[in-house]
This record gives sequence, structure tokens and C-alpha cells, in this order.
Amino acid sequence: MLTVHHLNQSRSQRVLWALEELGVPYQIVRYQREKSMLAPESLKKVHPLGKSPVVEDNGLILAESGAILEYLQETYDLQQRFKPQETKQKLDYRFWLHYAEGSLMPLLLMKLVMNSLGKPPVPFGIRSIGKLLAQGVDKAFLKQQIENHARFIEGELAQHSWFVGNQLSMADIQMSFPVFALLSRGGVDDLPNLRAWKKRVEMRPAWQRAIVQGGPFALPGG
Repeated sequence: MLTVHHLNQSRSQRVLWALEELGVPYQIVRYQREKSMLAPESLKKVHPLGKSPVVEDNGLILAESGAILEYLQETYDLQQRFKPQETKQKLDYRFWLHYAEGSLMPLLLMKLVMNSLGKPPVPFGIRSIGKLLAQGVDKAFLKQQIENHARFIEGELAQHSWFVGNQLSMADIQMSFPVFALLSRGGVDDLPNLRAWKKRVEMRPAWQRAIVQGGPFALPGG
């Protein structure tokens, strides 16, 4: 049986969602974040990077969310329900699979790191400096960049219900983590299409089953 090495509050939640949508049986090996919010060292026994998700299937060990989702679609989506077949949509599909972690998520991670500079565990004596640094970076770079990406996605979702047309695909599952992070910590207002997309995700029975399996999912704000 396929095994998911699942870290709480992590990207592995979208792998559970994908498996629930596909109806593929799986088992979970659970890991809890350390106080530092990093993954435990025990994950390195599964994959050298010590990150989640990691999937074991048919003797294969797979890492990286996008690669895992592509593998699951190619292996188990026999009716091609979660990958579009029309040429333009296939290109859009590929774009969102790479955009999620290649362009959007680095900005949101940077914002999370910057906003933590004024808080524990940063030593008390330099928190004020850290806070000022974070404010400067946000004003000079992050705020404008994140808003630009948010407006881009908002415009795309004004055209159709899901990221590639009007049918859920693995592109939506890949985009779920950065979109939830964007709405939680991005600091961008007036995103009705993004919020409507998030609501559609949360209403899906497969998403709800994945939450039951993986545990509560609420990304920290910035």
C-alpha cells in the first residue's frame, strides 16, 4: 500500500487531498513539527532532505509535492480527470504546477521569516532591529511583489472556477498550499475570487476527508 510520510501543517496535506480525490488507498506515517517549527530529524531516515511530503509506492521513494502529484496523476488517474487534455490548458496546467513553488511560495516564506525577526526565538536584545529590518524589506520589496502576484491570480480566477478551466486538476491541489498561505499572511485585501476558490476547495468531500486524515490545517499569519 502507498505510504505518505505526513508532517502536520505542511505541504503533505495536498498529497492527502490528491489521494482522496483519486480514491487511492494509503497509509500515513505521522510526524510532528519541533518547537522551532522545523521537521523532526526522523524524516531524514526516509529521505536525506528530511522534508515532507515523501511518498513510498511500489518500491519508489518520491519527494517534492509537484513531482509527487504528477506521479499520482500519471499512475492512478486512469480516466484523466485531473489533467486537462487540450493543448492550451495543458500548458496552463504545467505553469501552475511550477509557479506554486517556483514563484509564489518563496515570497510568502520570505514574508514569514521576516515577520519572525521581531519575535521569539530571536534574542530579545535584537528583536527591535529585526522588526525594523522586516518592515524595511516589506516596504521596499515584499509588499509590492506579493500584491502583484495576488492580483495576477485573482484575475486568472475571474475567468473560471478552477486554475485550469472549470474542472479541478492537480494544478489546484498544487496551488492550495501557497494560496492558503497568501490569504493568511499576504496582507492583500479585496481578493473575492481567491476566497471563493478557497471556499470551493474546503467544500469538497475529498478535502474534508484529507483534513480528517491529516489533522487541522491552518497556516500561520504574517
